[in-house]
Amino acid sequence: MGFYSEKILPYLLDWSLSDPKIAAYRRSLLAEVQGEVLEIGFGTGLNLAYYPEQVEKVITVDPNPGVHALAQKRIQSSPITVEHRLLGSEHLPMADHSFDSVVSTFTLCSIPGVEQALQEIHRVLKPGGRFFFVEHGLSKEPNIQVWQNRLTPLQKIIADGCHFNRNIRQLVENQFSTVTIEEFYGEGLPKLAGYLYRGIATKAA
Repeated sequence: MGFYSEKILPYLLDWSLSDPKIAAYRRSLLAEVQGEVLEIGFGTGLNLAYYPEQVEKVITVDPNPGVHALAQKRIQSSPITVEHRLLGSEHLPMADHSFDSVVSTFTLCSIPGVEQALQEIHRVLKPGGRFFFVEHGLSKEPNIQVWQNRLTPLQKIIADGCHFNRNIRQLVENQFSTVTIEEFYGEGLPKLAGYLYRGIATKAA
């Protein structure tokens, strides 16, 4: 990773993803998280404030050392113990059936091997475990899709691999047979980057 990815982008991400409207989506999504928890794409730790009281520890992974450095203040002020690992989510070192809950927020858009990462998420979940996610991705409107497809190559450069045009529903449903997803434009967000997928996928028991 270069200077931009480690030293500048983390601050841009923290600023853009700290929007109160996005925070409301995080809060509603995380309310049901429980048990042993893995968060992929931990970023600057914005989810920590919204985990329910019963969550005492979260194991996190993120390949960018710059975002984790920025997360330290949130980690230190949180009652939750964070065990962070500096790695991507395509090849997780955790054993099969390790977690009750896996969390991903605004992360699947940027993972280079997103299909492999979802396979890993499924693998490390316990039978009956749940994958909680809120992500932005491909709109249902053809005229918006055109611009998402056109601008994704530029977006990947300026936002460290982020895609406007990933079909999150399709990606998750390819891996999980039981998925509940809401699709909508985020309040106050531009349509290009603000088409959101919020849902829970459950691993077969």
